[in-house]
Amino acid sequence: MAEGQAGGGDVPLLYSEGNIAARVALEREVRGWSTTELADRVSRAGVKMNQTAIWRMENGSPRRRINVDEALAFSRVFELPLEELMSPPLEGIDLEGRRLVQEAVEAFYESRDAQDRLHRAVTATAEYIEAHPDGSRAIHEQCLRLTGDERDARTLTEYIQGGGYYH
Repeated sequence: MAEGQAGGGDVPLLYSEGNIAARVALEREVRGWSTTELADRVSRAGVKMNQTAIWRMENGSPRRRINVDEALAFSRVFELPLEELMSPPLEGIDLEGRRLVQEAVEAFYESRDAQDRLHRAVTATAEYIEAHPDGSRAIHEQCLRLTGDERDARTLTEYIQGGGYYH
């Protein structure tokens, strides 16, 4: 079976060592680093490497293999998740674009996690009110005290009365 190929055909593997080699070259070039500078950075990240090894990974015939420790070091040096480093390079997006997308993805997951946390808190508060119906008005007052804004307190109270954040 050819390297970087799936078992039965000509479909390239989504994640492969060949992709790592291509991404190493791309990430190095986008950053304006020489093979020597990248080798120094990888060595400082804990995996001893020289310029020739980088060149052979990127250009050798046969291409130099990349071991797991080296892949992890490249991941640290380029500040990319290993899965991303193993993915095929994207055409038409430079380092700034990749960084902006990375920031957006991180913010997306943080926002989703915060929304999930809000939903759990609102649901628990709704259950509390169900068990303590006399506390409904006090819950709104506490929301107002903590938010300091009537509109925000009213919105939060509506989520609680609705039984959750997600509708």
